[in-house]
Amino acid sequence: MKIAIATEGKEKDSEISGKGARAPYYLIFEDKKLLEVIKNPFAVGGGGAGWSVAHMLADKKVDLVIAGNFGGNMESALKEKGIKIKQKIGKVKDSF
Repeated sequence: MKIAIATEGKEKDSEISGKGARAPYYLIFEDKKLLEVIKNPFAVGGGGAGWSVAHMLADKKVDLVIAGNFGGNMESALKEKGIKIKQKIGKVKDSF
């Protein structure tokens, strides 16, 4: 299972971001192994971040997204793509 975690930093000991679509980074894991660090290109800017991030993560074949909070658009877009969501706060390394 591929898991994307919205984070405040690039490391496994970073805090999970409460911003969902506007998180500074996304860390992608598979079998607890860090595969990729993505600097979120939609963290700053106009509207539509939720849809854009959902499409970006779907292209990465993510199965589950973890964030402190999800906006309605992001939640709808992820569900439409068959991606599960989980709200969680704390450190990335404690998410597994």
